[in-house]
Amino acid sequence: MLDEIKDIQADVGVLAAALAVHGITLPSLGVDVVTLAGATVRPPLVALGNCTVENARRLIEVLKKAADG
Repeated sequence: MLDEIKDIQADVGVLAAALAVHGITLPSLGVDVVTLAGATVRPPLVALGNCTVENARRLIEVLKKAADG
């Protein structure tokens, strides 16, 4: 389980870096502690967290551009 947590934390870091390239910061981005502590067979969730309206709009813009290829 510890390796899985480290992998998820690494994924969160990669996601944060990829978002930062586009000027997007999600301040609460991280591993969701509630699902991390829960006794379940599912892996912990990634908490994307709150962000400003500006960042949400930037995220929409980046995702639309990526979808258009």
